[in-house]
Amino acid sequence: MDKIVKFIDCYVPTEACNFKCAYCYIPTLQNFANKTRKLNYDPEHIGKALTKERLGGVCIFNLCAGGETLLSNDVVPITEELVKNGHYVMIVTNGSISKKFDEIIKIPKKYHDQIFIKFSYHFLELKKLNLMDKFFDNVKKMKDAGISYTIELTPGDVYIPYIDEIKKTCLEKAGALPHVTVARVENEEIPIMTELSREEYIKTWSQFDSPMFDFKIKVFGEKRKEFCYAGKWSYILDLGTGDLRQCYRGRVLQNIFKDISSPIKEEPIGYCCPEPHCFNSHAFLAYGDIPELETPTFAEQRNRISEIDGSEWLCPKMKQIMSQRLYDNNTQLTENEKIKATKNNIKKNRTEKNIKRIKQVIKKAIKNGK
Repeated sequence: MDKIVKFIDCYVPTEACNFKCAYCYIPTLQNFANKTRKLNYDPEHIGKALTKERLGGVCIFNLCAGGETLLSNDVVPITEELVKNGHYVMIVTNGSISKKFDEIIKIPKKYHDQIFIKFSYHFLELKKLNLMDKFFDNVKKMKDAGISYTIELTPGDVYIPYIDEIKKTCLEKAGALPHVTVARVENEEIPIMTELSREEYIKTWSQFDSPMFDFKIKVFGEKRKEFCYAGKWSYILDLGTGDLRQCYRGRVLQNIFKDISSPIKEEPIGYCCPEPHCFNSHAFLAYGDIPELETPTFAEQRNRISEIDGSEWLCPKMKQIMSQRLYDNNTQLTENEKIKATKNNIKKNRTEKNIKRIKQVIKKAIKNGK
């Protein structure tokens, strides 16, 4: 049985998309450049940089672009390199580019149960562009190939009048309701993107019975003050450059593509998380970056059972992988080691504008931890 030791969220440098969703945070930041940036290193080199030996064991990678992930010609070759290395790969996509799914199927079948597709269910764009059938055909294509998948809805206010139709379509085509995330505004505080009150928002979207939504909304907006192992058990990796970052607003630790013989640095965020809250808690917290926090597993937030044929969206192997916790497969630090690691992170972060606030947080966290 493979044991996952790291979760690595990878940025694919594609800032282009064939959809224009009202709730997309990329246009709100005015970063939608409609271009695909060339990678500094080819997929074969990237594969050599990300071996199990170098990373300390089997890892699960998430590949997501600043636009539509599968517009990049490098995503499928990189996926193949990673699964051949023994890793597991998740790909985020709007599900509309059929030829890319044909390419994924051409990856040797023995690796299919190491691949997971997150189909973003952009209902109105699918309707407008007459791509609904193509979307669900591609879902079926992955299912028939033995590749795990999920269907996920971003709950924008624009969808509220269409909720019944959204449900009906997904039930008829995929045998289950989509999972639901939490729409966000990509600014300093990362609030929920809605005109509804929090209570109205929860009431509106809870009807999808999605464990993912239930967990994310529960902790959305909560500042994390516990010791976080991001930077040691999980990372953010820019596939375009090779820059490895602790977390979204954490430090860049190193470029892991320049010298593939150099060891991977493990420097956790610790008690000084610079984020206002863990907006992607369904991944980082569910996989166990904060061991003492009770969360559903990642598998519970992704799987569904089809009412059509009783099949599951996750194949058995992927379900087992996504049910794991990083804290079960890694050695945890002692309290003294946690404090030392946090102080080290502060020391190396002195040039950051928020260092004064971080020091206040660590001082309080250490006091509470004793």
